[in-house]
Amino acid sequence: MSTLYLCATPIGNLEDMTYRAVRVLGEVELIAAEDTRHTRQLLTHFDIHTRLTSYHEHNKLTKGPELIAWMQEGHDLACVSDAGLPGICDPGAHLAELAIAAGLTVTSLPGANAGLSALICSGLDTTRFTFVGFLPKTAKKAQETLAEVKSRTDTLIFYEAPHHLRRTLAALADALGGARRAALGRELTKRFEEFQRETLTELVAFYEEHEPRGEYVIVVEGRGGEEADAQAAETPQDPKALYEYYLSTGLAKKEAMRAAAKDLGLSRRDIYNMLLE
Repeated sequence: MSTLYLCATPIGNLEDMTYRAVRVLGEVELIAAEDTRHTRQLLTHFDIHTRLTSYHEHNKLTKGPELIAWMQEGHDLACVSDAGLPGICDPGAHLAELAIAAGLTVTSLPGANAGLSALICSGLDTTRFTFVGFLPKTAKKAQETLAEVKSRTDTLIFYEAPHHLRRTLAALADALGGARRAALGRELTKRFEEFQRETLTELVAFYEEHEPRGEYVIVVEGRGGEEADAQAAETPQDPKALYEYYLSTGLAKKEAMRAAAKDLGLSRRDIYNMLLE
């Protein structure tokens, strides 16, 4: 049976490429890559001459089925992102879904990952965490996402590009509270790797004076005990009132029902029926 290999690639330091990844990328007939020019540089460094094909967010709906059909003829395929694990904030996840639906074997070649690398160096709680990734592009959708994760007690992990960092830090401070501790990681695994471990308010102030450079991982502590107690005191316990409360935070109707149901230990259908009464 054909196999789809989801292959991790270095997030900055080429020495993080695994022996297994080098071997498999050299053995498969084809590699699906987000940016073939970028991946060609990686392959050249390791003297790998496997054929590349472009597979990215803008062609995944047409190219994905073509790749699956090709695999069904008996070929193995490797999928790589520009950096890190494919399937995390990139179209590799879509290809994996198609392969599984087609009954093909899907396996990972583990390796570098920016989110986990930043988390373990953050100094924040690593027992439980929520990966949020990039916030939605529109302000309304971003506000809805932050309203949804605001009450979580687990550590939060975000990705951000330099040209959006200031806006995102300001949104985090506004939605989660400026006093929350955070760790900002940039240039991870590279020569000039840097971590800033401050409050969100302090990070906002710093980047008002300094130009963001490089790709960032933002790790933010979860809701603390005192904050949780204060929010619990403010949060209504009546289903209808709780639903209205979540609507006021910016959540859409379905998300507000889901959040209220979770808080009260009910199903979303229970909340819906109560709203009809």
